[in-house]
Amino acid sequence: MADRALRGMRLGTQSLESIENAELAARREVHYDCPNGHVLMFPFSVEADVPLSWECHCGSLALLRDGEQPEAKEEKTARTHWDMLLERRTIPELEELLEERLEYLRSMRAS
Repeated sequence: MADRALRGMRLGTQSLESIENAELAARREVHYDCPNGHVLMFPFSVEADVPLSWECHCGSLALLRDGEQPEAKEEKTARTHWDMLLERRTIPELEELLEERLEYLRSMRAS
C-alpha cells in the first residue's frame, strides 16, 4: 500500500493557478450598526444589492449605516384556544354547555 502513495503534492488542497496578473472585482465596504453597539463591516461587490439589515452575532438586527429603514412588517398576534373557541360559539352557548356537563358530572358522582 505504501508504494502506491502519491508523492509530491497534496491533491485537492492547493490550486495550480497563481494570483499574479489577476484582477479582483471592485469592492466597497458596507457598515451595519447593531442596537447593542456592535459595528459590522462586510466587503460587497460594487454591483451587488446590499441588504438593508443584517443579523448581528448577538442575535439583534443590525441596520445599514446611512441607509433606508426596512419596512415594518405587520405582526400577527397569536390566536389562543379561547379565541378560536369564541369564533365557533357565543358566551351563552358556552355557559349552556358548561351547565350540561356539570349536571352530567354531578349525576355520575351521585350514583
